[in-house]
Amino acid sequence: MLEISLTIITIIALIISVAFVIYQRRQKGITGFKTALTPICFYLIAIINLVAIWTESLGIITWMLSILLLFLAAYFTKFFPQERQQT
Repeated sequence: MLEISLTIITIIALIISVAFVIYQRRQKGITGFKTALTPICFYLIAIINLVAIWTESLGIITWMLSILLLFLAAYFTKFFPQERQQT
């Protein structure tokens, strides 16, 4: 029962989050694939953990993939557009 409820909550949160990220990118006029890599890495972490819960394989491979994607997400933040400060 716990797995089903966690899955439903996570999927709803992912759908809302993806819609919000797409809305924010369009509103700010951000284009390009490199700027989308950080959110993609975070979404992949959530999906990998969902699969790990359902397959009951919460082992070292899942942890290593999560850490690797977290490092990649941090690395790809350098492609975020810089906001200009008005002086």
